[in-house]
Amino acid sequence: MVQKIALILVVCGFVLSFDIAKAQQLQALAQVDAARSEITGRPSGDVDIRLHLSVGVPYRAFTLDQPPRLVLDFQQVDFSGVTPDDLLKTELIRTARFGIYRPGWSRLVLQLFRPMSVHAAEQEINNDTGAAVIKMRLSPQDPVIFAANVGAPASDLWALPPDVAVSNPKRRQTGDRKIIVAIDPGHGGIDPGAQYGGNNEADLMLLLARELKEVLLLSGRYDVFLTREEDYFLSLEARVSAARATGADVFMSLHADALARGKASGTTVYTLSDVASDDAADFLAASHERSDLLAGVDLAAQDDVVASVLMDLARLETAPRGEKLAAELVRGIAKSVGRIRSRPHLQAAFSVLKAPDIPSVLIEFGFMSNPLDLSNLSSANWRKKAINGILAALDVWAIQDAAEARLLRQ
Repeated sequence: MVQKIALILVVCGFVLSFDIAKAQQLQALAQVDAARSEITGRPSGDVDIRLHLSVGVPYRAFTLDQPPRLVLDFQQVDFSGVTPDDLLKTELIRTARFGIYRPGWSRLVLQLFRPMSVHAAEQEINNDTGAAVIKMRLSPQDPVIFAANVGAPASDLWALPPDVAVSNPKRRQTGDRKIIVAIDPGHGGIDPGAQYGGNNEADLMLLLARELKEVLLLSGRYDVFLTREEDYFLSLEARVSAARATGADVFMSLHADALARGKASGTTVYTLSDVASDDAADFLAASHERSDLLAGVDLAAQDDVVASVLMDLARLETAPRGEKLAAELVRGIAKSVGRIRSRPHLQAAFSVLKAPDIPSVLIEFGFMSNPLDLSNLSSANWRKKAINGILAALDVWAIQDAAEARLLRQ
């Protein structure tokens, strides 16, 4: 099975949807298949880039001026044995240089004959082997517009996320206040997510998220925060950090998949797998600002081992709460819409589920490649039913969770 992930500035979406062999260890060194990789030109003046890699990696792309260049940063790619002539099959690119740029990162620089912009980009990952191919198309761009948009973008994979002020440790809800719900509409902006029949996952999930927010707010029992209010790109780490900054009691990420082949349908609710927990703690400890790992706990002076242990301790409480929430969501949605996937509760290593201090779930509202699922997602009536099921599930979970919290305090 091959999954397509379309990202340009910072390609980290494969962490979200890549669950094989512990995501092939994100820090693994990817080898370039020189025989299958190439940079070619089109009569229109466009340039196509195809890089075949032994394993998928996070990457980002940006442009520089004087002279015009395209820069691709990878975490991490081994170009050993590859020459510029192996890749360059077009006269639209002046030169190609590549190698290690900094520890853990590799860089490919293409010097352009004229200003060009990234028109499209995606990373296809084979879920059976972990092998990947990065596809990118460059198109000619007006020199003035090009010059105004050059420079390396801010990236949560390149630099650490912004500092988050550390307040008093967050108190678990006991039923004496509104539940704070963080709703995360998947993808957005340059990352449209799954695409099928002229529909984008990012657009559908933002619409559903806005409708869900309205229903929860009208109930009077919830305060609601959306990680993104409009159609713009937001990294996975930034989504979790934003939820933590609002003091969220619950984190729900909304998605809809699409399959290139095969058939699947129905809603699925995901929680973080036990296998993924250790890797999640290690990755968070290594890549996040220490003050942004646990709400109200400053880990700035702690090393990775200590930070990982503290996060595992936090997960001892939040993971079972997330599992209970997922079970209620399965029941609530199934009762409301009357149809759900045969195996509706699964576990995976999705990055947005790795917050150690917030009960987190990912809801996959079916498959856009399935006509019935796509029809449901496009139907205001079906979305209303699904949202009512979520509200009912949250109501049941909140009461049970508060009762459990009160018992723990006694």
